[in-house]
Parts: sequence; structure tokens; C-alpha cells
Amino acid sequence: MTRWRQQSGDPLTLDRILRWNLAIWIPFGLLPLLIAVHDASPARTYGMFGLFALIALCHGVVLARPDSPVLPPRAYLAVLALVLGATSFILTGGAAFYVVSLPQFWLFARGPREATTLSGAAAALTVFGGTIEQGWSPDLLTGNTVSTVIAYALGTALGLWLYRFIGQSNERQEQLSAELALTQEELAAAHQRQGAAEERERLAREIHDTLAQGFASIVVLAEAARAATVTDPERCAQQLTSIERTARENLAEARVLVGAAPESGVAPGSLATTLRRTLDRFVQDTGLTVDAELPDIELDQHTRVALLRCTQESLANVRKHADATTVGVLLTEAPGSVELEITDDGRGFVVEESHGFGLDGMRRRLAELGGELTVTSSLGDGTRILATLPTQRQE
Repeated sequence: MTRWRQQSGDPLTLDRILRWNLAIWIPFGLLPLLIAVHDASPARTYGMFGLFALIALCHGVVLARPDSPVLPPRAYLAVLALVLGATSFILTGGAAFYVVSLPQFWLFARGPREATTLSGAAAALTVFGGTIEQGWSPDLLTGNTVSTVIAYALGTALGLWLYRFIGQSNERQEQLSAELALTQEELAAAHQRQGAAEERERLAREIHDTLAQGFASIVVLAEAARAATVTDPERCAQQLTSIERTARENLAEARVLVGAAPESGVAPGSLATTLRRTLDRFVQDTGLTVDAELPDIELDQHTRVALLRCTQESLANVRKHADATTVGVLLTEAPGSVELEITDDGRGFVVEESHGFGLDGMRRRLAELGGELTVTSSLGDGTRILATLPTQRQE
């Protein structure tokens, strides 16, 4: 039985087979014996009842505790073989009982060799018990003897085939399990690589939208301050102040990126207030005219951060590329969404030919929140940036 449990790989399946075998063995094996011995002599009748009680008891024990050292499955099969021989002697033939009991030798044995040996011994005892009173003669090569021998041969062939089939199935199952484990490891590694790539992309976008833009502003302000050192000391002082403020903001953003400070970027509250500060800084640093309509709209933190980053990136592009004189910023709320429109009257560009990291970063940032970015521009006609995001409850 231990071998079958190892071979089947599913104890519940084996237990189910044993229950079915018991359901067949009792009505077609044991009960016909009790009926057949009814007209026998009292000695034979009592002997048959004794054998019935013995084998029933042993069968119950081995089913309840298959690993018990008191009655291991091998000992039970030996008792079964003796009972088959004794039954054949009492009834002068027990081929039918042997045939019904034959599956047990393959279910309870530890392996095909033990099953073949014990079932062969049971077959020999069955034949011997049926011929012991009549003696041996060629006429006995029919009936009980032939049926028992044929049953043993067919049972052995079928049992060996089943062991081989189950063994091959288990090998295939182990192979599939190994392949599945390997696939899971590869999938986990792929997910890890994908996660690392997404994290690198996120960090690159954050660095571009915060530190890189801040350093670019510092460079521009430093160049302007150096040019105004002699001609406009007051303007130079303002630009140095802007440089200091921008450097402090970059330092704060750097601490956020390395995890040394809590998430920042937009303080909880109105996005309009944060955008007005950003636009005031932009006007102070560039001298451009900004027309802004920024109503107070309650938005969640992720939406505020995304719209602020889009504004900062758009203003940085205006400063570096547009050669504009006027910038327009319009924040509006629609049912279920919020829109931020940034326009300029600069030189414009061909959208299809633009592959900058800034625009792609804005698109990805908005897409992560279920939004989209629309860029409209042409040479000489300025640029229009429209960021649309679904609105959520205030956090």
C-alpha cells in the first residue's frame, strides 16, 4: 500500500479505490461464501464463519491503520492467501473468491514483486485447497484450477501494466512540475526585471521633472545674474535669490527621491495656489506675461502632482524653446474630469517630429492616472498643451 500511495501521489484517490474495492468484495466475495456454506456440515459452517470473521477483522485493521506494525499490509495479504486456501478446501473450490480478492494483492502490496509473489501463493493455495480431498488428476485441469490460473495470469499482467502506467504518469507529472517551477521562476524574474525597469523609468521621469528642470533654471538664472552684475545690481540680487530658492527646492526633491523625506511636490490644499506660486516664479525669472485662470478645485494628491509636473515641464519648454512673449494657463473642471490648458505664442514646432523625454514623460504620468495629453502646435503658431485627468475625491 505504501508503494501505491507513492505511485498514485494522491492518498484520497487510493482511499477511494479501496472503498470501491470493499464495496465489491463484500457482496460478491464474502456474502456468496456464507450462502454457499449454509448447507454444509456444522464444522465446515462454523469454520467458514470463523474465516469470515478473521479476514473481516484483519481487513478493517489494515484499512484503518495501514502503517501499523501489529498487522502490516504484507501480513494481511499472507492471512488472505491462507483464508483463500482454506475457503477453497471447505467449499471444494474457491476460484470466484480468489478472483474477487485478487485486486487486494496489488492494492496492499509494497511493490509489483511482492504483489506477484503473494497473489501467486494465494493462487497455489486456492488450487491446492480445492484438490486436497480429491487428489490430483488431469480431470481437475478444468473449473476451479483453470479459472484460478487464468485469473492469476491476467491479474499479474494487468497489475504490472498499471504499475508501469502509473510510474510513467508520475514521471511525466514530475517533469511537468519541474517545468512549471522553472516557468514560475522565470516569470518571477521577468516581473522583477519589469518592476526594476518601471522604477528606473519613474525615477528618470521624476528627476527630469524636478532636479533637471531646477538645475536648468539655475544655469539660466546664473548666466543672467552674471550679465547683470554691473548693469543692474538689483536684478542680479533677485536672480541670485531665485537661484538659492531653486537650489533649496532641488535639495528637498533629492531627499524625496532617495527616501530621506516624505513625499512632497504639492502640499495638500488647492492646486490653484501652488500653480500661482509656480507662475509667479516663472514671471519673475523670465519677464514673460502670463494670463492665468485658476479656480480653486479640490483634487486628490496624485492629480495635483501630475498637473503641477505638466505645468512645470510646459513652462520649462517655453523658456528653452518657444521664444514666446505671452503664456496662458487655464484650469477648468468638467463633470468627472479636470483640464489644464497651457498655451504660448512662441515659434511652435512639428508635433510628429518631437520625441523629447519631457512630452513622453507627461503622457506616461497622465496615463498612469487614466488621463491623456493632447499637444497642438505648428511652426509659427505657438503651442497648446491640454492635460485631462479624471477627478477623484479629495484625499
